[in-house]
Amino acid sequence: MAKRLVLVAGNIGSGKTSLTERIGERLGWHTAYESVGDNPYLARFYEDMRAWSFHLQVFFLGHRAQQHMDMWNDPRSAIIDRSIYEDAYIFARALNHMGNLSETDYQSYRRVFDLVVRSLPAPSLLVYLKAPVPVLMERIRKRARNMETGISADYLELLDSFYDEWLGAFDLCPVLTLRTDDLDFVHRARHLKLVVDRIQEKLSGKEEMILE
Repeated sequence: MAKRLVLVAGNIGSGKTSLTERIGERLGWHTAYESVGDNPYLARFYEDMRAWSFHLQVFFLGHRAQQHMDMWNDPRSAIIDRSIYEDAYIFARALNHMGNLSETDYQSYRRVFDLVVRSLPAPSLLVYLKAPVPVLMERIRKRARNMETGISADYLELLDSFYDEWLGAFDLCPVLTLRTDDLDFVHRARHLKLVVDRIQEKLSGKEEMILE
C-alpha cells in the first residue's frame, strides 16, 4: 500500500491513543501522540485556564503542525493520535465559548491557525471515534488521570456538539466514523481486526458492508 497519513479524532475518552497504538503495531506504521510530558503549559493551564489558554493553544498549534509534517515526510505510513484541526474547531472554540479564551485571543489564534493549516498536506483518512457521554465519563473515571478530574458531562456534551458541526463540513479527506461504546479493540482481537479491515477498505476505496 502507498504511503498513508491517518489521523485519529474523537472526544476525551473515546479510545484514540489505544487505537493509534494498536494500528501502529498491527500495520507497522509510524505513530505520533499528543505532547503531554514535555508540554511547558499544560500543568499551568489546569491551574488557571484563563491565564494560560492562549499559550497552550499556540504551543499545540506549533507542535501538531511539526508532527503532521514529520509524519507526512516519513516514508512509512503513519497514524497520529488527535489532529491539528481539532485544536481549533473543538478545543479552542470550547475555551472561547466558556470564557477561558478571550474573543481577541481566539481570533488571533484562528488567523495563525488558518495560515498554518493552509500549507499542510491533506491526510489520507480521518478516523473519528464516537461514544455516548456516559461511556466517556466512565472511561475517564477508570483511568483516573489527575488532570482530568474536573471534566464534566456538560463539557463532553459541548465538545460532542462541536465535533458534529466540524465533521459536518469536513472535506479534506474521507472520514471513517467508528462507534466505540461496544467496540473493544484493546482486549478483543476480532474487534481490532474489524477496525483494521475497515480502515484498509476506506483507504483503498473498496468498502464492504458485512451483515452479521
